[in-house]
Amino acid sequence: MPPPATKAPGELTPSEATLGVPIFPGAQFITSYDAGRGQRYYIFGTPASFVELVAYYRTVLKQKGELVYEVPATHEFDVGKYREETMAFPPGVTIKDYQSEISQGYPNPKPGGQPARFPTLIQIVPVTER
Repeated sequence: MPPPATKAPGELTPSEATLGVPIFPGAQFITSYDAGRGQRYYIFGTPASFVELVAYYRTVLKQKGELVYEVPATHEFDVGKYREETMAFPPGVTIKDYQSEISQGYPNPKPGGQPARFPTLIQIVPVTER
């Protein structure tokens, strides 16, 4: 069962300094979730394509990452040391393609927000010193 959304009304967009990784230019903060063990993960939507995002993060993180699913396309980048005894998830950036023959993208949760749907989402589990 996924953890419940715990976004506070008016939750501020986390900074790159807070997350420990770059945020794709123009990405819009959607929400964050309690990942357990004191961790959160942060979701961003972007009108950029899956391929553009993977290329961007390969360049800025200086690593290839790994395609973990072909359909829907999902690519992961590990960005910190995973400590099983203190962390629920390894620090990382996950790119997921939400656009397909059956989906025009992830709906923008902001009423009247643009774009109306995000073809690609970014999930960031921050780098921590735990």
